[in-house]
Amino acid sequence: MRRKICVVVTARPSYSRIRTALQAIERHPDLELQLVVAASALLDRYGNAIEAIERDGFRPAARVYMVLEGENLVTSAKSTGLGLVELATVFDNLAPDAVVTVADRYETLATAVAASYMNIPVVHVQGGEVTGSIDEKVRHAVTKLANLHLVATEKARERVIRLGEDPATVLLTGCPSIDIAAEVAAEPGLNFDPFGKYGGVGPREDLSGGYLVVLQHPVTTEYDEARTQVDETLYAVKDTGLPVLWFWPNVDAGSDGTSKGIRVFRERENPARFHFFRNMFPEDFLRLLCGATAIVGNSSVAIRECAFLGVPAVNVGSRQQGRERGANVIDVEHDRAAIAAAIDEHRRRGRAPVDHLYGDGRAGERIADCLATAELRIEKRLTY
Repeated sequence: MRRKICVVVTARPSYSRIRTALQAIERHPDLELQLVVAASALLDRYGNAIEAIERDGFRPAARVYMVLEGENLVTSAKSTGLGLVELATVFDNLAPDAVVTVADRYETLATAVAASYMNIPVVHVQGGEVTGSIDEKVRHAVTKLANLHLVATEKARERVIRLGEDPATVLLTGCPSIDIAAEVAAEPGLNFDPFGKYGGVGPREDLSGGYLVVLQHPVTTEYDEARTQVDETLYAVKDTGLPVLWFWPNVDAGSDGTSKGIRVFRERENPARFHFFRNMFPEDFLRLLCGATAIVGNSSVAIRECAFLGVPAVNVGSRQQGRERGANVIDVEHDRAAIAAAIDEHRRRGRAPVDHLYGDGRAGERIADCLATAELRIEKRLTY
């Protein structure tokens, strides 16, 4: 009998992080995929990841609407509770043999708690990493709820074991998003028109002389500073003279402040070289990154995929604090002069060396094999 594997995708980055594993699960003769799409992955204002999911041929078994308006600490907590309630019903209906939850968002915690209390084995992808904000606490909390840990790096594996988990349940697979990066790296040219395909707001830019990609999310533990933080980045990239392709932030607390800062800047400055996008399909976004002079902001894509692709990255602020990184990253504070100086430094250096820190492009296959063969038990053998 095939194992029923329920994978919960809750945001556009989560889909990129797990897509190749979903494909490998569907192909595996011993597995049956139950895909649940939830939270901001269903919402147009945060990129409507469901479009990319369905375009890739996946048919969700359930959709869970669980995001409350407000983008603040209260709505984040309440959305977590709502997700717990709704996901419990979904799991009861689907009766999976295991539930897969990805990374460190608040929806990840709701997924793990619901499955754990229903005696369904929890599989956690990308545990054991270190970052700033509340994501750090969520990630380690999910580790303690999980029964099988599929980690991206050797240091992450060591960290999960130090948290008391049975070494036999902690398996190094690499990060599935690197699988997509590896496909793009094999043929890295920009083979589509980003303005024609995705629209967005702002003038059509000539990208042949270089450009910046910016993706800056609010930091949940600094959510009341989101507006001033994004201003520093906006004015720093404006002064470089390069075209700027800016992507909308995620749904975390403080997102409203980040979004408002972008809108006010756009109205006040009427910037000539800025174009704003909501989202792109994962492979298109990585192709755009391949040709970029640098990526600026605080997204983990700058640390993970850009290390593999050799794309220079300016990491701003504390959101990725502590995460393993390659030589492509320059870390700066929320200060426009420091951000501009880091961009200038990358322009002098040029491309960064390729780093396989987060995987070799075969994580999806390994994850599917682990899900098919690993012992999925409810009880945990702790090693304190």
